[in-house]
Amino acid sequence: MPYYFPHQFGSTISTLLVFLFQVIGRMLLRIIRKKRMDIKLKERFFKQNGGLLLQQMLNSYDDSVIDRCKLFSSKELDKATNHFNVNRILGQGGQGTVYKGMLEDGRIMAVKKSKLAVDDEELLKLEEFINEIVILSQINHRNVVKLLGCCLETEVPLLHLHDHHQNEEFPLTWEIRLRIATEVAGALSYLHSAASSPIYHRDIKSTNILLDERYRAKVADFGTSKFIAMDQTHVTTKIQGTFGYLEPEYRQSSQLTDKSDVYSFGVVLVELLTGKKPIFSTGNVIPVNVKWHEAVGCCC
Repeated sequence: MPYYFPHQFGSTISTLLVFLFQVIGRMLLRIIRKKRMDIKLKERFFKQNGGLLLQQMLNSYDDSVIDRCKLFSSKELDKATNHFNVNRILGQGGQGTVYKGMLEDGRIMAVKKSKLAVDDEELLKLEEFINEIVILSQINHRNVVKLLGCCLETEVPLLHLHDHHQNEEFPLTWEIRLRIATEVAGALSYLHSAASSPIYHRDIKSTNILLDERYRAKVADFGTSKFIAMDQTHVTTKIQGTFGYLEPEYRQSSQLTDKSDVYSFGVVLVELLTGKKPIFSTGNVIPVNVKWHEAVGCCC
């Protein structure tokens, strides 16, 4: 008959259980610590990316404005853009990079990833980023990009642009050109005269006029836009905009008016009519099959 040592066997089991509990406990402790560190890191990024400033600015408006600015998680946007894959890049500019993304419900959107704020100039761009969110949260017009929300818990803030559709180059027929001009004019009229507080865009140009899959125009990029009091006819401010589209009077006096946007729109009309850039050398002509930036709406 075999011999059994019940006391020694029980002691071994107890030792193994204690060891197992210790290992599990350490793993749980590491997980808890990591989650706490992630939360603190996200809180730091939220403050760093102007989250408190955004909250302060949005709190001065009614609930309907606040509801239009959804806060996305970093995981949602990381998944939507396939970890911000370079193949998803739609365009790059002074304020950051725009990626194509898809939400779980199937909606296609554009995600603007701002540049890191490393100096005073970049901090100014961060303020412009927050300014764009606040302004877009109060605009509801079919020819202005639509805000979906923003994400401020990452190292750089993310702006989410509503449904984006990317098409191949297509010929800008006269019918399409006329419709684009009419829709942009309607959007500017709304910003200047129909919005609750008049808004001066300050950077109307062809690359800030986006087209959706039906070639409907969407005015975009409100980073440098300004609210104007109802009784104001102008505002003296630092000159901002794109060379070639700036109103001469604005450049000379620094006095921004609604006519500044209208002048820039006039330059866009000349582009539509001639196929030429505002600033070009002899022979530098854009072909009729102009590649426009396509998109539907805007968001962080």
